[in-house]
Amino acid sequence: MNERIVELFCELVRIDSESGSEGRFIEHMKRLLERELGAQTEIDAFGNLIGRVPAKGDGRAAPILLAAHADTVKPGVGIEPIVEDGVIRSAGETILGADDKAGIAQIVEAVRGATAHPPLEIVITLGEEVGLKGSRHLDVDRLRAKRAYIIDSERFDEIIVGGPTHISLDIEVRGKAAHAGMEPEKGISAIRVAANAIARMPEGRIDSETTANVGTIQGGLIRNGVPDRVSIQAECRSLVHEKALRQAAAMKSAFESAAREMNAAVKIDERIEYEAARVDDDADVVRLAARAIEAAGLTPRTKVITGGTDALVLMNRGIEAVALGFGGENAHSVDERIPVAALKKGGEILRTLLELAATPAGG
Repeated sequence: MNERIVELFCELVRIDSESGSEGRFIEHMKRLLERELGAQTEIDAFGNLIGRVPAKGDGRAAPILLAAHADTVKPGVGIEPIVEDGVIRSAGETILGADDKAGIAQIVEAVRGATAHPPLEIVITLGEEVGLKGSRHLDVDRLRAKRAYIIDSERFDEIIVGGPTHISLDIEVRGKAAHAGMEPEKGISAIRVAANAIARMPEGRIDSETTANVGTIQGGLIRNGVPDRVSIQAECRSLVHEKALRQAAAMKSAFESAAREMNAAVKIDERIEYEAARVDDDADVVRLAARAIEAAGLTPRTKVITGGTDALVLMNRGIEAVALGFGGENAHSVDERIPVAALKKGGEILRTLLELAATPAGG
């Protein structure tokens, strides 16, 4: 694979696409898929890009979905990539955007360079970094493929086959305002209620499959006022759905008990973002990825993670999906980087996968 993938990657990261501002990048990718891959493209109601590429070679193989996300985290405006000593990094005080534009570049280059491939559907989603929004709103009725590869992990030897149930908790504690210097005994501190609840509830690493976290807490208006309202954003996750439900119940109970003991009120909105799912290790989508990884001289292994992925969302929506690596390092930081060799290797693994899938037996 030549230097073309490096040029493409640098071109893509120079186009700003922080979460919520991906429109210009999506339009660029629409034109690129049409021009470079001969794709028929459309943008669904949410703004996700869907491209369809006809089979090259034997057209009898089952279609495959390739996906990556358009958005980057902050600071991601004005990215200027530099290539130095075989590594691509940002020249300034921004992230690089390899997460996930390396995955996009590898998809394009793999399709462009494959000697054969099955019918392809290429999806570029929005809002992955802020809650997997694009995949959750993707119009899957427009898709034919029932197998998907999401290029949005780091290691090439790992096949991410599953993920957790993720439950969000939006909590509002209501106390009673009072003058903190003159008559604090007339107030009920919502901050104190929240602190008591958080101190008593299970949090952090609960077990090998389960985590819980309080991410934000906001409350109070003035230094000398007993605060009457606090808002908290919390979450829990588990690879076992029932464990996630029990953890959420324990967190709710802690807030309800603390509020009751201090004569405060609490409102809790609970939302299941997605449910735990897993693709079997012997599923075709996994075995095909493993063959491509082995062809690159690596030993593939399957992995289940407690983070959310577009692959997990698609599993919940009836598509057999796994996540594969793109080779980047230090994602979500200004130290983000990707070796040129890794950028190329990811494209080569994906190209091999497409060629293996091109026959009815492989597909």
